Amino acid sequence: MNLFYYKPIPSNPRRLQSFRKSIVWKLLLAAFLLLNLILLLGAGKPANIAPLQLRAEKLSFTPKEFHIAEVVDERSSRSAVGYLIPPFTAPALPAAPQAVDFQGGGATAIKSYISQSLTQDASLRPITLKIKEYKVTETPGDKGKVNGQVVIAVTFEWRREGKQIHLLDYKSGARYTRSGNQLTVVEPTLRKLLNGSLEYLHLWMEREAAANEKLAKGLQVHITDHLENTEPDTLFYDPNRPLNFGDFKGRRPPNNFAATIFPGLSYESTATMDQGIILVKIHVKVYALRELTKVRDDAQDARTLNHEQRHFDIVKVAAERFKQRVQPSKLTIEDYDSMIQYEYLKALWEIGDEQKKYDAETSHGQSVTGQMKWNSYLDEELKKLGVVKDSDLTAN
Repeated sequence: MNLFYYKPIPSNPRRLQSFRKSIVWKLLLAAFLLLNLILLLGAGKPANIAPLQLRAEKLSFTPKEFHIAEVVDERSSRSAVGYLIPPFTAPALPAAPQAVDFQGGGATAIKSYISQSLTQDASLRPITLKIKEYKVTETPGDKGKVNGQVVIAVTFEWRREGKQIHLLDYKSGARYTRSGNQLTVVEPTLRKLLNGSLEYLHLWMEREAAANEKLAKGLQVHITDHLENTEPDTLFYDPNRPLNFGDFKGRRPPNNFAATIFPGLSYESTATMDQGIILVKIHVKVYALRELTKVRDDAQDARTLNHEQRHFDIVKVAAERFKQRVQPSKLTIEDYDSMIQYEYLKALWEIGDEQKKYDAETSHGQSVTGQMKWNSYLDEELKKLGVVKDSDLTAN
C-alpha cells in the first residue's frame, strides 16, 4: 500500500511551464491565506488600552468666589470612563470596544487635574463637584475611522452652616471622528468638557455672588422700634411717654370694667443682599388701637391707669425678648425668615399667657398685693431689657 502519492514532473516543455504556473499560484494562495489568518488572529487579540490621564494645563480664569474642595464620583458605573476601540489599521476590522478608566479612578484623576490646573484660594467658598456622568463611547465608522461621543453631567454644591446647598447643574457633550490607529483625540475632548463645566461655574458665581441668597456668606440684623405717635387711631408704646387718660378714645368698657386696653405686637421685615451678606431689617411695633382703649368716667385714677399701663408693659417685655431671639447668632442664613416668623408667633403665645395670668393674679387690678407683685416684676424686666432706667420707672 502506497503511503505517499508522488506526481512526476512532466518532461514536455509546455506541460512543464503549466506545472510551474500552477505551483506559483498555489504558493500565492497559501501566502494570502496565511496573511489573512495572521490578521484574524491579531484582530481577535487586540492590545490593552492604557488608563487615561488628564493632562494638567493652566486654565484661563481664576475663581474669586470659590474653590473646589471636594470631588465626589456619583456615576452609576464607576469602573470605566469610556469604551474605546483598540487601535487597528485597515483593511483589518475593528475589535470590540474596551472598558477604559482614568489612572487612579475618576474622582482621584479629576481632583488631581483641578488642583494642578486651576488657581485656587482655600479661604473662598468650598465647592463640592459631584460627577453624575462622564463617559466616552466609540463606534466603528466608515473607511477605517472611529466615531466618538463624550458626555458630562455635574452638580455643584457648597457646604454652609453644616448643610449642602445646591447651586447649579451642568451638562454638555461633544463628538469626534478619529483614525482607527490613534487615540490622541480622546483625552483632550474629555478635558475640554471638564474645563467647560468649571468655567461655567466661575461665570455663574461672578454674576450671582453679590445678590443670590444661595451664595450668602453671612447675616446681619438691624432692629428698630416704632415710637412715633402720629396716627390718630393707633397708640404706639413709648417708654418716655406712659399712658394718660387722653389715650382712651373708646366708649364705655364692657362688663362694668373700670378700663380696658388691648395692646398688640407686630413687625415688618425686609431683606437685601450686599456683597454676599444678607441684611435683615426688622421694624417692631407695640401698639394699642385707640377705639378699643376705654375707661369709665368714674374710674380715672392712678390705680386704674397703672393697671392698664402694665398690660401695655407686658407686650413690650415680650417684644424685647422677641428682639433678642432674632439676633444673627440665633438665626441661620437658610431659614432666617421662617425662624423670625416662628419667634414672632412664640411672642404672641407668651403675651396671651402673661395677660391672662396678670389679670388673674391682680383680680383685674383689684388686688393691691397682686398688683404690687406684678409692678415690681415688670419694672425689673423693663430695666433688665434696657427699655427704661430706674429713674424712668412708672410709679407703683
